[in-house]
Parts: sequence; C-alpha cells; structure tokens
Amino acid sequence: VEEVAAQVDFVFSAVDMSKDEIRAIEEAYAKAEVPVVSNNSAHRWTPDVPMMVPELNPEHAEIIPYQRKRLGTKRGFIAVKPNCSIQSYTPALHALREFEPTLVVATTYQAISGAGKTFKDWPEMIDNVIPYIAGEEEKSEQEPLRIWGEIKDGVIVKASEPKITCQCIRVPVLNGHTAAVFVKFRKKPTKEQLIEKLENFKGLPQELNLPSAPKQFIRYMTEDNRPQVTLDVNYENGMGINVGRLREDTIYDWKFVGLSHNTVRGAAGGAVLCAETLVAKKFIAAK
Repeated sequence: VEEVAAQVDFVFSAVDMSKDEIRAIEEAYAKAEVPVVSNNSAHRWTPDVPMMVPELNPEHAEIIPYQRKRLGTKRGFIAVKPNCSIQSYTPALHALREFEPTLVVATTYQAISGAGKTFKDWPEMIDNVIPYIAGEEEKSEQEPLRIWGEIKDGVIVKASEPKITCQCIRVPVLNGHTAAVFVKFRKKPTKEQLIEKLENFKGLPQELNLPSAPKQFIRYMTEDNRPQVTLDVNYENGMGINVGRLREDTIYDWKFVGLSHNTVRGAAGGAVLCAETLVAKKFIAAK
C-alpha cells in the first residue's frame, strides 16, 4: 500500500479477495491519503461511504467529509459503485420518481461476464439458464434504496420506497443485463409522460459534459422487439441505458424492459465516471 500510495493520486479497486480483506485494503489506502473508487461490494453498506451512479445521486459525495473525519484523513476516502444488476432498471425508475413508484417487480437476465466468465471457461452456460446468482437478489432489491437515500447525521439512510422484489437469472449472453420490470405508481402518469421523462432525463455528468458521460443517458426504443443485447448493448459506448416495451399492465400500472452493459456502465465504465464526478466535485485532486 505504501509503495503504490507514494506514486498515485487515487486508485481504482477491483480485487478478488474476501470481503474482510477488501474492506481492510481499501481502508488502508484511504488512511494512506489515497482516494479509493471501488468496484467491489465490501463497502457498499458502510454508512458513510457513498455508493454512486453519478447521474442519480452525485449529492451523496457530500458524505465524504464525515467519512474523512472517522478515518482521520485529509485526502483519503472510499467511494463505491453499485451492483451491475441494478443499472438495467434503476436509472429508468429514477427518471420516473416524480410519479412516485411504490411497488416494483423486476426480473433480471444477466450475462456471464457479470460472473467474470466467458463461454470458454464456463461451457455449461451454453444453451443453458441458471435461475440463481448468489447474493444478487438481495443487492437488486436493496441497493436502489440506498442510492435514493439521504444523508442524515453523517450517514446515508436508505429510502423506504419503492418496495422492490427481484429474481436474478443467469442467461447464455456474454455482455448485457436485461430487466423485465413492473411498476405501480402513486401518481398515475400517461405513457407519453413516462417516455418524455425517460428521454429527457439528464444528470450531473451530462450537465458537466464529463469525458465518459453518455450524451443521452436513457434511450427509449419504440420497436416491439427492442432493446436487444446484440443490437443495443453498446449504446453510447456501453454507458447508456436502453428502455423499451413500455405498456400498461393488468396488475401493476406499467411495465417495461431495460438493458445495460454490465461490464461497462455496470462496472469499469461506471467506476471511471464516478471518479470523473469526484474530480469535478473536487474530492479527488492531483497531489
């Protein structure tokens, strides 16, 4: 840690270790006055660590001074990005928050690269579907609530709504997480209102024109058979979100299909954009 800390302005963390080991090494870097932007899940529920999708909750960076006080640091801190599974539907729900979603049912169809695999080293996934991904459903139900939470007394308190229930399924796709989503709203929007909110949604990265930011974060697709992984996963260099098949539901109010690139927006690219946001907000600076 000391050797690396002496050479860099900040670090990205993406390591294959136990959660306890990850927590320890990320805190060691932070205490060595090196900001950490992490792809790991170990610190996602540490109360004073921001878990950011920069378009959705950049204001959570304001927790960093509280974290620095706890760690006894001036420069060092830890920020994390959320799980890749939630990127396929949480941005769309965020864009529609004005209509107060109260209940969400989501099923995610997740690519094998989310497990760090290819078809060569996971041949049993060819022509197969596995209806279980360890720990994924709890993350998919709870992490959006932390993103929508608020800072109170130096910690992030998760939101109480919407209630989310999720199933996560591994499918024979290399890159791209698809979500089928059903939503009940407290306020009853029209289809036109929903599409307008999705297409016109902009976040801080778009306002600041950050280098990795997609120009249009969420794209609504009108074709009945879109979004598709093979056609749409690389939208905005993999940093954009695709939404389609928005239609009224017989039990919930509305349903839609979302698609995101799990290793770009959902992992490495999301971490880069998080770092760019933290630079823009002056939490990361050259030594």
